[in-house]
Amino acid sequence: MPFSDLREFVAHLERRGRLRRVTAPVSRDLEITEIVDRVSKSGGEANVALLFERVEGFDVPVLANAFGSADRMAMALGADRLDDLGARIAKLLDLKMPGSFLDKLRKLGTLLDVARAAPRRVSDAPCQEIVETTNPSLAGLPILTCWPHDGGRYITLPAVFTRDPVSGARNVGMYRLQMFDDRTLGMHWQTHKGGAEHEHRATSRMPVAIALGGDPAMIYAASAPLPPGIDEVVFAGWLRGAGVELVACRTIDLEVPAQAEIVLEGYVDPTERRLEGPFGDHTGYYSLAREYPVFHLTALTRRARPIYPTTIVGRPPQEDYWLGKATERIFLPIMKLMLPEIVDVNMPAEGVFHNMVIVSIRKRYPGQARKVMQALWGMGLMMLAKTIVVVSEHVNVHDLSEVAWRATGNIDPRRDLVILEGPMDDLDHAALRHRYGGKLGVDATEKGPLDDVVQAWPEEIRMSDEVRNLVTRRWSDYGF
Repeated sequence: MPFSDLREFVAHLERRGRLRRVTAPVSRDLEITEIVDRVSKSGGEANVALLFERVEGFDVPVLANAFGSADRMAMALGADRLDDLGARIAKLLDLKMPGSFLDKLRKLGTLLDVARAAPRRVSDAPCQEIVETTNPSLAGLPILTCWPHDGGRYITLPAVFTRDPVSGARNVGMYRLQMFDDRTLGMHWQTHKGGAEHEHRATSRMPVAIALGGDPAMIYAASAPLPPGIDEVVFAGWLRGAGVELVACRTIDLEVPAQAEIVLEGYVDPTERRLEGPFGDHTGYYSLAREYPVFHLTALTRRARPIYPTTIVGRPPQEDYWLGKATERIFLPIMKLMLPEIVDVNMPAEGVFHNMVIVSIRKRYPGQARKVMQALWGMGLMMLAKTIVVVSEHVNVHDLSEVAWRATGNIDPRRDLVILEGPMDDLDHAALRHRYGGKLGVDATEKGPLDDVVQAWPEEIRMSDEVRNLVTRRWSDYGF
């Protein structure tokens, strides 16, 4: 079922026993982070969404870890399992549709049921119950200091709305925002992302709106690296089965989700930069302080009694891993559209999205593993992947122990490692230089005559099915 807003999702989690209300007073400075970090890493039933109801100095509750598990991420998008979302995408795709890969991706945007998924404009909105246009201020928001050496307080779960100054196309992205003062924020949109592309094309002040909260599908869509030509708002509407309600901002020419909790309206001047960071990031390290654009607040609108949504990032696993896992499962069919030999993909938490991609393939010809690596490096933001490990189709890519066994036992380093250079993630601290560095491909498939291996490839140890079935039938006879 689609959730109309964040509080409806919170109520659903509470009914399912997947939310804990924290009524003890807590500080927004570091304390909330430590609590969330422990809960998000606890696993099982102890890993729940957290609603902090008494944040010292504020009358606004803080919601964290709402999407921090497979079941909660699936619930947020109206599914029982994350793989169900990929199945929905697969049904949209005609694998025989003509044209290049980019042509197919552009056509994917037309396959969405626009009649149901398109946004709906409204004139009255919960996010504008309170409107501050004269001396708007961020001071009333419980923006967190997350880690001891952060450069300041950070907004970490925003949906940032911009429009291309040339084409008018909308982009919604999720970029961290450092609070410089009550009227300005550091806008950390990375050079490979849509918001940065819009700013690059701007010749004067560019309107920007920052929505906090709203329906869960819209929050997720802001984080998703969508193919070209797909509007995040339409995609959110398709996920939730109903169009997202949008309302016009009060001081800028943009629209925002009407059901948001809080909206920050303002602008970015493409000629202005300020030092942003450091920030304790999802890599488990502090990303370095660098020059980034500055967001200037022109209005703050909100519900009368808003919830402030946030996420904690740091050494994985954290909540952002599950946002990324949803993207992995949703877009696996698109990878298969481009590369039909792909069986499955895993971007494990330990790889923090861009450091490790494990892919299994049906191998038929020499060099096929390398072809898959190079194709993936050419696919949108997969260009930022540092390491790609390719295994055979029978390997469970989600079993890291099995993958490590295959990736160490099935390779000869001189033959099976591919090293090249290319674009790197903004946050990669080990790169040769900022945003550029080396990449590693590992062909961990079994080798045989196709690969001109001189020595015979050994048979893998497996018990016969006959004996396995016998032991299964007699298991209780052995006293187990």
